[in-house]
Amino acid sequence: MVTIKDIARKANVSITTVSKVMNNYSDISEETKKKVQKIIEDNNYRPNANARSLSTNKSYSIGLFFKDHQNSGLRHPFFRDIIYGLEQEFCNFGYDLILFSNKWGDKFKYLEKCNHRKVDGAILMGMPRTDADLKELLEAKIPSMFIDLDILGETASYVMSNNVKGAKLAVKHLYELGHRKIATIMGENMTKPAQDRLEGYKEALKEYDIPFRKEWSLEGEFSEKYGFKSMQKLIEQKERPTAIFCQGDQIAIGAIKAIHKSKYDVPADFSVIGFDDIEISRYIEPQLTTIQQNKFEMGKKAAKQLINIINHPEEKYSPVILPTKLVKRKSCRKI
Repeated sequence: MVTIKDIARKANVSITTVSKVMNNYSDISEETKKKVQKIIEDNNYRPNANARSLSTNKSYSIGLFFKDHQNSGLRHPFFRDIIYGLEQEFCNFGYDLILFSNKWGDKFKYLEKCNHRKVDGAILMGMPRTDADLKELLEAKIPSMFIDLDILGETASYVMSNNVKGAKLAVKHLYELGHRKIATIMGENMTKPAQDRLEGYKEALKEYDIPFRKEWSLEGEFSEKYGFKSMQKLIEQKERPTAIFCQGDQIAIGAIKAIHKSKYDVPADFSVIGFDDIEISRYIEPQLTTIQQNKFEMGKKAAKQLINIINHPEEKYSPVILPTKLVKRKSCRKI
């Protein structure tokens, strides 16, 4: 059985250096990190969890808090990809994920759960920033990373996509195709992504001298069901938009279904653009033009930042903002 001493000997470094590499300490050169990590991987080395906990006073476990708006659980394609990124990055540093999941509306006691399971840090996604129990967690200085939630603390930071620019990319694409009647179907307005995407939508309309029309801005939730109902309302209006910017791909899928049910066509009658680039968006008919978020990278960045906070809680951490990009498919056309 391979031990940490064996890894140190093969890498020609000290046991302390191997330990620092495994815990992502910043005072180790990139060359040494790569060399030690390769030897760890080649030898399939996994440190003894009990021994490591005793020597470092860490549990090497992370609490993942996930609130589900739609009762879809971890089947939700957006969160699933993020969790995959989290899992891979934490695994690289010998951490386990403990999932604390509940249905929307149930009460979470974040600090209580963290203390009970003795986790070294917490990842939180899906909850509103108005959740009163978040303050208790921040005041306790539990190392924390928020996903799609702009909360900063002494030992807390967040990761999200540049949603404002992403929304502007969507409107720009529709504008360049000749559209001037552009509606939007939003997600939950209490969430930061929905607020930012609405801001980007409005900014783009202003830049292109297109008036904002309240009746073409429908607020609800990031779901296929809501996309379907909202699109029906747009179709029923006396003056209809020619293009719809949907704040999520699931909203867009619902909107496309409503258009087809009403005997209209996408993109002949309505151009539809989504946001997220979930896997199914490339398989629906027509294939969905969308704004891509790198969800896997969001998970990896959140995990890496959290490990840094755990190891160096005295440092200041800036939020991680990831770029978005336009993915052109078949659901938009030039007019």
